[in-house]
Amino acid sequence: MTTAFFDRLADRIERVDSVVSVGLDADRSRIPEHLQEKDLPQWAFNRRIIDATHEYAACYKPNAAFYEDADGWRSLRETVAYAHGKDVPVLLDAKRADIGNTTRQYAKLLDEVDAITVNPYMGRDSLQPFLDRSAKGVFVLCRTSNPGGEDLQDLELESGERLYERVAALADLWNQHGNVGLVVGATAPEELESIREQVPDLPFLVPGIGAQGGDAEAAVEFGLADGIGLVNSSRGIIFAGEDRGENFAGAAGDAARRLKRRLNQYRGAADADG
Repeated sequence: MTTAFFDRLADRIERVDSVVSVGLDADRSRIPEHLQEKDLPQWAFNRRIIDATHEYAACYKPNAAFYEDADGWRSLRETVAYAHGKDVPVLLDAKRADIGNTTRQYAKLLDEVDAITVNPYMGRDSLQPFLDRSAKGVFVLCRTSNPGGEDLQDLELESGERLYERVAALADLWNQHGNVGLVVGATAPEELESIREQVPDLPFLVPGIGAQGGDAEAAVEFGLADGIGLVNSSRGIIFAGEDRGENFAGAAGDAARRLKRRLNQYRGAADADG
């Protein structure tokens, strides 16, 4: 029997005592020069990052945007296999959704990874092929960490609720297999708190920690459901050693360890409050 994603994630969080998600946004322009001549520079970079950070990582989150060419997809497959070899789940940040056969094709990405982010703008049928993968995690964009998120997400509906609140309510309804989570940014802690009150049982993926300056305490206090959830840092970890040359991976490991320690201070407090 296949174990559901959030059960596997819970086991991983307990085993490494961490809710850190390491975002593998392997920007070719920022990969150290000594790796640029490798056959697959992104894979060479990611392998070293994984070696340095895996003991602190609850999950790895590669963003598909950095891998959408032939070498990129090869690098991504190698990266996923290597992370799995370290017993770390992989969440593909792809924000996919479409109609009919197109979205069924997109959902095949879940053959390769453990979870994925999806965009709810086109409604339930655009997400159904993802939702039907009961063993895979599906994180629905709800309240994002970018400044322009409020352009649509904060719009008030006739019911009086905000659009992001309606998305959270729908995601809760769609969670028939216990495999749905929400993406809620750490840069909007008030919304993070209100969404948690609305959907107490959905785990959150909380981006915006690190380079975007999100609220780490709120990310932990409101991002976790029964201790399960992920707080992501991408650039703040993987490029922490950007000025260190061949020693870049050590700096990434240090950054991941510091974030784990920082978040765990609040995890202890949240457990005590609960």
